[in-house]
Amino acid sequence: MPEELNFLPSLTGSFAKPAAENPTVEMVEAAYRHHGLHWRYVNTEVGPEDLGAAVAGARAMNWVGFNCSLPNKVEVIRHLDGLGESAKVIGAVNCVVRRGDQLIGENTDGKGFLKSLEEVIDPAGKQVVMFGAGGAARAIGVEVALAGATHITIVNRSENRGLELVALLNDKTPAEATFEKWDGVYSVADAVDVVINATSIGLYPDIDARLTLSLDSLLADMVVADVIPNPPRTNLIKDAEARGCKVLDGLGMLVNQGITGIEYWTGVTVDGGVMRARLEELFGI
Repeated sequence: MPEELNFLPSLTGSFAKPAAENPTVEMVEAAYRHHGLHWRYVNTEVGPEDLGAAVAGARAMNWVGFNCSLPNKVEVIRHLDGLGESAKVIGAVNCVVRRGDQLIGENTDGKGFLKSLEEVIDPAGKQVVMFGAGGAARAIGVEVALAGATHITIVNRSENRGLELVALLNDKTPAEATFEKWDGVYSVADAVDVVINATSIGLYPDIDARLTLSLDSLLADMVVADVIPNPPRTNLIKDAEARGCKVLDGLGMLVNQGITGIEYWTGVTVDGGVMRARLEELFGI
């Protein structure tokens, strides 16, 4: 690790929510402390209208990179110098890395989710239903498709956005993708193996929000995953668990994408167990 990192403002930042509402800060800082890395992870809240100025500021301050969360994952692309391979296919960025004098957009969302999912079920040959068609959904859909899922149903309120993701999956991956408009209460087909919430429904502070989903359609042999890390036990997770489903909370995805992001920025592969432990401490689980 270059000695000057102790002194220069080589910072990572998250364009997300205030630190008290975002566990990512504590998770990443715990990894930095554990591995003796003299780095800081600075959290800032930036709306779409100020995104260009924020990226310019990160560039001027010589930040080594930053994370980018909703609603900025797609819009940030026009402020960057280039995209990594997965981000180019997905069309969304959640992790920006300084390489030389350029800021390059990467996407660790899908890879983080896939690694977490594979700990519960192998997606190869499986049928998937995914709610949402935004940046996280695009990343997850691409990675799950490339991992061998045979069919992915995109359920979304916006038809245009949903059909755009379906077209991406059909054009760029071997999976078959179809669209179903989310209008009213949605029922999951019996043949589905994995159900994924890739929307922000249930995210803090709107923790009482629920997907308009027929709980009777959730079968015990299904895996139900929620990408929301805060709170980790969303209503979807609790409802699915009560139905006997295997459940996957958003902490696994958060930890795994954090490992990849830190490696991009520092070159060090950190201990995910340290980050998970800090998250569980924060949420009292």
